[in-house]
Amino acid sequence: MNAAALTMFTLLSTSFSHMDLMPVRLTCDGKDISPALSWTGIPDGTKSLVLIVDDPDAPDPAAPKMTWVHWVLYNIPPDSTGLAEDVSENNLPPGTQQGLNDWKRPGYGGPCPPIGTHRYFHKLYALDIVLPDLSFPTRAKLNEAMQGHIIAKAELIGRYYRNK
Repeated sequence: MNAAALTMFTLLSTSFSHMDLMPVRLTCDGKDISPALSWTGIPDGTKSLVLIVDDPDAPDPAAPKMTWVHWVLYNIPPDSTGLAEDVSENNLPPGTQQGLNDWKRPGYGGPCPPIGTHRYFHKLYALDIVLPDLSFPTRAKLNEAMQGHIIAKAELIGRYYRNK
């Protein structure tokens, strides 16, 4: 990855700020809607974007055992500038395809930690190719398809703690 591209490629949200607590409306305790996301500084040569949202603190941040995948989108067109809050499948940028989250379904699944404060990594990758139709891939299958094609990565981290 080009170091200059990493500093210019930015992922932001009007729903929450980097490392802040995510609002309840984005979680299983609220409406479970996807956050608004926007990006800038798409590197030259980008043919598509990939968004992966995951939680490396599952199930317990004190003793994490897995990374839980909350949202997988790929082939987002590089001329798009973001996603609206509570974006529906019909309102995704043209050509965008969905993968499966760890609930084994497409679409966004919000934070729902069983214990402790979890971190939610929103990772946007710029690729030098448009990926083939992977038919609702898992993150692992998508990672394999992206290998060797990542130009840059932007990251935004939100946190959430459930008051049960």
